[in-house]
Amino acid sequence: MQELSNIERVYFIGIGGIGMSALARYYVSIGVSVAGYDKTATEITAALNDLGVQITFETTVGQIPKAYLARETTLVVYTPAVPKSHEQLCYFQEQGFTVLKRAQVLGVITKDVFTLAVAGTHGKTTTSTILAHLLYESGVKVTAFLGGISENYNSNYLSSGNDVIVVEADEFDRSFLNLHPNISAITSMDADHLDIYGNADALTQSFEDFAVLNKNQLLVINGLPIDGITIGLDDNSTYAALDITIVNGSYFFNLKTPDGVIENVEVSLPGHHNLKNVITAMAMALEYGVEVPKLVKALKSFKGIQRRFSYQIKTNDLVFIDDYAHHPTEINALHQAVREMHQEKKVLGIFQPHLFSRTKDFVKDFAKSLSQFDEIWLLDIYPARELPIEGVTSEWLLSMIKNDNKKLISKEEMLREISATNAEVIVTIGAGDIGAEVKEIKKELEGATI
Repeated sequence: MQELSNIERVYFIGIGGIGMSALARYYVSIGVSVAGYDKTATEITAALNDLGVQITFETTVGQIPKAYLARETTLVVYTPAVPKSHEQLCYFQEQGFTVLKRAQVLGVITKDVFTLAVAGTHGKTTTSTILAHLLYESGVKVTAFLGGISENYNSNYLSSGNDVIVVEADEFDRSFLNLHPNISAITSMDADHLDIYGNADALTQSFEDFAVLNKNQLLVINGLPIDGITIGLDDNSTYAALDITIVNGSYFFNLKTPDGVIENVEVSLPGHHNLKNVITAMAMALEYGVEVPKLVKALKSFKGIQRRFSYQIKTNDLVFIDDYAHHPTEINALHQAVREMHQEKKVLGIFQPHLFSRTKDFVKDFAKSLSQFDEIWLLDIYPARELPIEGVTSEWLLSMIKNDNKKLISKEEMLREISATNAEVIVTIGAGDIGAEVKEIKKELEGATI
């Protein structure tokens, strides 16, 4: 693949995506002109506008700025979520432009820079964001491409230099096989994206192919079917959290490492799944060579990631949490964290299923995980890139949930009824556009408590 050294401009098709926008920020930061298309205006596109990025929300070729029609000096980057029939994408391909997927571009960027890559069907965004924060706060010259918005930096892109790159290694569309990792981690390998892979075995093979790419150390959660340096909780793993306690909503633990035990580590990130993410990030930073005191201090100041167990309201009488969980395993982990941090409280879960195919593939597991909440409200399925599948609806999922306190609800009804609930903990759940309702929900709840 070419080195892209002659590129003066980059045009992104799907620029508002979380991964695409991080890459767009990277090119802006190195002085390359950036423009692009997206379907709708969002906070992410507004933030890019503030950086001088020109964005169109129409698919016609006429909307492409003239400067980006120079074939020799323009790179076109697209996301697999964009339809192959997209007018602008077809034009660039037909005219012989260099047209690459985001993952291919990350492959070029990571080829000659020491790279730490975090893969996993769950946990990769949280782990990579913690890792980037640890390195940045420890004085490492790091550039990070993140799959979520860091609460510390209000961004999905972070850069203090280019000695090391942190990247979220995405298994969707086998994207992570384009990377060149020196140190990598695999946080989980649950069946997902079966619309792409067809079956769980193909997904497992993809992770095995990713593991082979690693140049130095490979870290894996203990129990995964891939050999590597192990990560765990209170077990015989190479890196393990021991003597875990909770004080005022924070975890305290001792971290076992190959060089001894690091005592009294603190992090304010609920859930055992997040503890594994924390240990993985700490282990990767230690393997890279960061000093222990710097890491322990940096971890204390980690604030979290937007839409990952994100507290919107936290009082003695009412708690409102927003979370991106969109797979049964993630919902189970979220539920465990809520119960652990808010014991003996009535919990209402409001879930928006994400993708018809995922709902179809895991409907029984979704029903089981959602049945654990004291009360559950279901929104309609968010289609994202998909067309409907006959019979796959939220009503179908609701019928399988073994909980008498359940109902299907529209967004409008949700906003009207939310203030009347007697639940002490409310959790919005899902990877669709339910996150866009959080501000309004918070406003309704705060109005009800005045």
